[in-house]
Amino acid sequence: MKKVLVANRGEIALRIIRACKELGLKTVAVYSEVDASSLHVKLADESVCIGPPQPAFSYLNIPNIISAAEISGADAIHPGYGFLAENPQFAEVCHSCKITFIGPPHEAISLMGDKATAKKTMKKAGVPVVPGTEGVIEEEKQALDFASEAGYPVIVKASAGGGGRGMRLAQNASQLKQFIKSAQAEAKAAFGNGEIYLEKYLDEPRHIEVQIVADKYSNVLHFFERDCSIQRRHQKLIEESPAPNLDEKTRKALCRTAVKAAKTIGYENAGTVEFLLDKKNHFYFMEMNTRIQVEHPVTEMITGFDLVKLQLEVAAGQKLNIRQNQVKSNGHAIEYRINAEDPANNFRPDAKKVDMYNPPGGFGVRVDSHIYSGYVIPPYYDSLLGKLICWGIDREEALKRSARALDEFILVGPKNTISFHKQVNENAFFRKAKIYTNFISRRILDE
Repeated sequence: MKKVLVANRGEIALRIIRACKELGLKTVAVYSEVDASSLHVKLADESVCIGPPQPAFSYLNIPNIISAAEISGADAIHPGYGFLAENPQFAEVCHSCKITFIGPPHEAISLMGDKATAKKTMKKAGVPVVPGTEGVIEEEKQALDFASEAGYPVIVKASAGGGGRGMRLAQNASQLKQFIKSAQAEAKAAFGNGEIYLEKYLDEPRHIEVQIVADKYSNVLHFFERDCSIQRRHQKLIEESPAPNLDEKTRKALCRTAVKAAKTIGYENAGTVEFLLDKKNHFYFMEMNTRIQVEHPVTEMITGFDLVKLQLEVAAGQKLNIRQNQVKSNGHAIEYRINAEDPANNFRPDAKKVDMYNPPGGFGVRVDSHIYSGYVIPPYYDSLLGKLICWGIDREEALKRSARALDEFILVGPKNTISFHKQVNENAFFRKAKIYTNFISRRILDE
């Protein structure tokens, strides 16, 4: 592997380019017409325009991306997250074109990409799963029968995709009938697959995910867990590691189970096994993300390992040269997603020119971003502008450092989530880590 094409944009494209450069790999940026002045284009060794602004004609356009790889002589493609990162067809096309796909085999992406099949696979392997329907819902009666037996509330979920799309919480049979149709329609529009399934809804659960990396030789390592419970409408906003208020016995069991899950499907490269944790510290497999996560810097801050470099190395056929006992957790890290959204207006996206940008700094502060003063935010893509990650010797110090960094953060132009994060940081329940997945709606926004 000598030249890597980065099939993405924004901060993750920059993150990958930097890791490639440190490994001595040449890089190729692809970009849509509206992204011609983006930083990832400026910092890559080469760049290729792959189409107009709309993702369907550029960042989701498999023939154009493969053509860019062939024109530039790239022998590997890193998909980042989002766009084509969890598209098994894209991974398969790369393989057939003899281009290294920096991610898992297409079979693993396909298996874990269908949430209902993934649950069935994990249940068979002895991994605990949230009680739910056996496979996808074929007819309304099947859903109503399950809900009647399991008891309301139940949650309707899209079998394909993620990011909260196609999810509905039904409190009774009337709502369930209505939500089945709307969830199917949303899932079909978002993922091209309208299949749904049902799960028993856990009251005030926590969302805990375990970072794993696997090589081609059946070696699987975990890099501890992250707590991603601070969400709004199933969209993650704040992530931290280690998960606070989690006993060591449960932590070890979570990590062991994540490794078991990855080995069960012969997984390769970086991935995240996601769980729901109830009030009694019982955990249940939720899904597996077969890609690098937005929140991976949290894990890097506490372990000292560059996860993107590990991705590149194992994709190139290298064995993991570290053992599990060499992966240590040191201190505490918290990540805040800085989005171009207006919290006062139902988090409405606000794509406009960045008049002034001056990120915070100092010991224990990291900012991953692709924006700069004068940058014009395109309205076609995700509203993520960057991520603020703060490390401390413990959670208390990480929170204090976060408060200082958020105060220092200057971002003038688009409405953004900096002030919202300050509000969360100051919340007494958050500071005591009394958190759960609907914390924002109950404690901050009172939705």
